[in-house]
Amino acid sequence: MIREALDLVVDNLALYRAYSGLDGQAAFFEFIARTLLLFGGLVLVLALLMGVFMYFMRQTIIVMSRLIERDMRDEIFDHYEKLHLAFYRKNNTGDLMARITEDVAKVRMYLGPAVLYGINLVSLFIFAIYSMLSVNVELTLYALAPLPFLSISIYYVSNLINQRSTKIQQQLAFLNSIAQEVYSGIRVVKSYVQQRQMGQYFTAQSEEYKQNALSLARVDALFFPLIICLVGASQLVTVWVGGIKVVAGEITAGNIAEFVIYVNMLTWPVTAIGWIASIIQQAAASQKRINEFMDIEPAIHNTSQENTSLQGHIQFKDVSFVYPDSGIEALNNVSFDLKAGQKMAIIGKTGSGKTTIADLLIRMYDVTSGSIILDEKPITAHNLSNLRQKVGYVPQDVFLFSDTVANNIAFGKRAASRDEIEQFAKHAAVYEDIKGLAEGFETRVGERGVTLSGGQKQRVSIARALIKKPDIIVLDDCLSAVDTKTEKQILGYFNTALSDKTAIIITHRIYSLLAFDKIVVLDEGRILEEGTHDELLKNQGYYHALYEKQIREDTLTTA
Repeated sequence: MIREALDLVVDNLALYRAYSGLDGQAAFFEFIARTLLLFGGLVLVLALLMGVFMYFMRQTIIVMSRLIERDMRDEIFDHYEKLHLAFYRKNNTGDLMARITEDVAKVRMYLGPAVLYGINLVSLFIFAIYSMLSVNVELTLYALAPLPFLSISIYYVSNLINQRSTKIQQQLAFLNSIAQEVYSGIRVVKSYVQQRQMGQYFTAQSEEYKQNALSLARVDALFFPLIICLVGASQLVTVWVGGIKVVAGEITAGNIAEFVIYVNMLTWPVTAIGWIASIIQQAAASQKRINEFMDIEPAIHNTSQENTSLQGHIQFKDVSFVYPDSGIEALNNVSFDLKAGQKMAIIGKTGSGKTTIADLLIRMYDVTSGSIILDEKPITAHNLSNLRQKVGYVPQDVFLFSDTVANNIAFGKRAASRDEIEQFAKHAAVYEDIKGLAEGFETRVGERGVTLSGGQKQRVSIARALIKKPDIIVLDDCLSAVDTKTEKQILGYFNTALSDKTAIIITHRIYSLLAFDKIVVLDEGRILEEGTHDELLKNQGYYHALYEKQIREDTLTTA
């Protein structure tokens, strides 16, 4: 349109001058003006039309990329939840967070803006170059001559961008890990007066991230001006060669204007090549990091969809277990038979394998050798979700969510009423403590329950396990931070309300208030002693020594 408008003016300029002094000149001028106005209107309409289609293209592609970003995050989060404990013992929380946030965002930039401007680039190249060739092949070749140099530059720089982008993403994940550990362990950092040292360490790692980011920025800083320079060279060549051809009569002045506009139209797409290349390389590096975790298969697989109650008959048959991440042997040929409704205590020193038995019972891990039989059926044949729902497990390392006390208790049963929450808080001997908080059951406990004492956190965790009314109870040293009076109250509930439930209590102490059908003493992953309280006292072994020591300590405490 602009070519024809310019040619209209140039071609009719001599004719307009020929009408000088004649009445027809004004009419001729009016004709030219109306025609130019028509061309201007057409250009404006086409520009608006281009804007409308660009709007719908952005709505389609950018919105699509946001939806995919959401789906990716959901899929990664779902995959994280399925992975086994060994995975979490081996990988930093900060790194996991970086992959589900920063890396997914990089991939979205590829799926959205990079695809959008890539389509824009390809379509403009096809239409513009076709139009240029249809006018003059030789002039087109001259105008596009700098592009091969551009391609070589992109190929070289893309490799640099890929390498440096990978380093940046890895360092960012490391920074997230450092920050997450310091924030989670701020009490330890402050108590050991390590704020300055940790700050200096973070600053050093942040400086390394800055240097990596600056190295990538330097590549971009050199690359984009180079592209603009090459595009500018195309325009100069177009005007120079085009001027020669106009003089020779091969093309018109409008063709030069047309070519300059085509080159200008290609300026942003050509400039965007480097940016798109950078996004693609960063997305490739991020997708590689995401795939590293997505390709990990969960070690624990569900083999059944059956939802049934558990009777609670537990058999360990020559069970051995080696932690896959560390290679440490935690259990060695452990065997015992716990009938439904019976109570068993597992006693032993730190590192003897007590917690491992609990982890195996809820299938956080599968045994290395031997077998676990639950209700006459291998534990691997039970529905995994149903198994964990029917087993009330209170771990040694108590974890509370940054939520209200009521919601932390109701985590064991999402549909629990307030009456149920309060009732099981009483069973766990934490009701009065909660009532004494500023907002009672609606008090927010802070991250990991930091606002509660160790004993309060343990009892809230017990209430959370009991409220789902499990068929099997597993308590892993969960009374270590409570006083004797509270301990009696909790054990009293176990003796009455849970009398018909299978229970395993892992402890360093001997609970005389709770009658155990069986007591197992572990040492270095092996069963050292096994029997009832009276039988073990007669053996005069480790259990007897522990019992005598505890009696002396209780006597001194009472005195």
